[in-house]
Order: sequence, then structure tokens, then C-alpha cells
Amino acid sequence: MDENGEQMGVVPVQEALVRSEKAELDLVEVAPNAKPPVCKLMDYSKFRYEKAKKAKEAKKKQKIIQNKEVRFRPNIEDHDLKTKVNKAREFLDDGDRVKITIMFRGREMAYLDRGPILMTKIMSHLGSDVHMEYTPTMEGRFLTTVVTLKKGGN
Repeated sequence: MDENGEQMGVVPVQEALVRSEKAELDLVEVAPNAKPPVCKLMDYSKFRYEKAKKAKEAKKKQKIIQNKEVRFRPNIEDHDLKTKVNKAREFLDDGDRVKITIMFRGREMAYLDRGPILMTKIMSHLGSDVHMEYTPTMEGRFLTTVVTLKKGGN
């Protein structure tokens, strides 16, 4: 292909190099896997710049899934619970995974049975389009699970 994008047909490499020198351009291999390989007369630095620009745009459009965490205590009041659940819902709506953690401190360890009850309450507040990636597990003093939006939810 010449500098205007017009096809020149199958040309020997030496002839293509001579044409590129006359036009003061570079001979750039655009499609190396094609039979025969496709080359184009162009300014190579401009070609690299355009390629980098396209890669940068593609990277911008990617959505990076982040892990967020919302911590609860077993004796949390209803209003505080709703506030934290709303924050967790915002994270989910943004496309993030949310780790739900119920912290037990000091004497609260005597009331471990409140953890699963609170976790059920949290899940009911989050809505039916949210699912747990795994069942809640005790890790030391923390009862944790990870929730995401169901596929096709929203």
C-alpha cells in the first residue's frame, strides 16, 4: 500500500524499499501473518504514536473490578445498619465486589450466634440481585463473606 492507502499489488521488497526512499517514508509491515505480508509506506514514528494512542484509549475503557470492604459489629443499630448496607450497595452498583465483615471484639465473642442472624439481615437489605460468592466463615474474630451482583442483575 502506498502513503495514500491505495493498493499497489504484490511488489518485490527491493522495489518497495526504493519507493519508500523516494517518498522519504518508511516501509512498515502492517499484517505480517497475511499471505503475502502486507506492508505500507508511512512515517513509522507517526504509526507508533497512533498505535500507543489506541492502546491508551482501550485501557481507559476497561472496568477494573475492585474489592471493597464494609465492616459491621454484632450490636449495630438499625439506622447504622441501613447506612452501611446502602454504602455496600453503591459499591456493588459501581461493579465492585464487596467483602462483608462482622467484627467481634472482647466480650462480643460470647455472642457468636448473632453473626449469622446479622448476615441474613444484611443480605435481605441488599436485595435479591446480590449473591454470596461463598458461605460466611469465621476467620479469627471476623465473620466474612464476599458478595457480588448476579450476572444479568441491574
